[in-house]
Amino acid sequence: MNSTKKTVLLVNLGTPKSPSTKDVRVYLTEFLNDPRVIDTSWLLRKFLVNLIIVPFRAPQSAKIYKELWTKDGSPLLIYGEAVQKKLQATLSSDYTVELAMRYQEPSLDKVLERIRLSNPNEIIVLPLFPQYASASTGSVLEKIMRIMKNWYVIPNLRMISQFYDHPKFTDIFAKIGLAHKPENYDHVLFSFHGLPERQVDKVYEDGLCTDRNCHESVTEENKYCYKATCFETAKQIAAKMNLTDYTVCFQSRLGKTPWIEPYSDQEVIKRAKMGDKKLLMFSPAFIADCLETTIEIGDEYQELFEEHGGEKIQLVESLNDRDDWIELLAELVQKN
Repeated sequence: MNSTKKTVLLVNLGTPKSPSTKDVRVYLTEFLNDPRVIDTSWLLRKFLVNLIIVPFRAPQSAKIYKELWTKDGSPLLIYGEAVQKKLQATLSSDYTVELAMRYQEPSLDKVLERIRLSNPNEIIVLPLFPQYASASTGSVLEKIMRIMKNWYVIPNLRMISQFYDHPKFTDIFAKIGLAHKPENYDHVLFSFHGLPERQVDKVYEDGLCTDRNCHESVTEENKYCYKATCFETAKQIAAKMNLTDYTVCFQSRLGKTPWIEPYSDQEVIKRAKMGDKKLLMFSPAFIADCLETTIEIGDEYQELFEEHGGEKIQLVESLNDRDDWIELLAELVQKN
């Protein structure tokens, strides 16, 4: 047996098994019942999710997933499997690369059990979320610790909480963006997945996120504040592209409580009303093109833009299974 064997566990959010209403309902039920995603009281969350949100949202979401689905299945899973295989080929034989999803398949429970039986010397957990958020990375790490606490033997464990600040991460997005010739667009938007304001407020022992200048810089105090790291991500990509005029915004809000502003859909409408005809739009919270990029930005925001006088939104492709993205992952894994 190779005593130096290490297991790399890549984890992404998850995807329904199919675009059917039934499978989308199962996925949304698991996802939205996570207390880190909807961080209200247990009773209120159960009421909202199971009696209001899922029954009404599942049929609508199923239609959108059908637009996203390819002949090979869910893009998120397809890209995830491609990355797993490429990273395995890149790393030495001392490593085994596994892929799991926080919700649905391949499940963390099954993949971690396979890892346990393989008896690795070390487990390196890499959630595929560039910027830390309790609802994404935090949820993944919590579930892994919850499962592993029942193991009799717990091997060396390394968890990577965020990687937005790795120079190669912003290098790659800048390279993709430059290929679209940003000088041919009226404005550039950096759209990140949104979060309720109350979730970023919980990063701080006292006061609110809005009390800090999170849009200006990352500090020791706000280094795990999702809002701060999103603004920093955009700032680093923009600097490498020599952009001086751009907007950071947040998409995919749910419910009526305040979410991080400005909102992406409102910024799209605003830019159209200002007379912009062509927008270049990044979404650097996602490492693979998915529902929130391909459909929400590529289709829904495109329609909004046209309705208010705009012409074209060009979505900047995500990292997907690019070779330079695989190189970055290998560096993160081998860092220590």
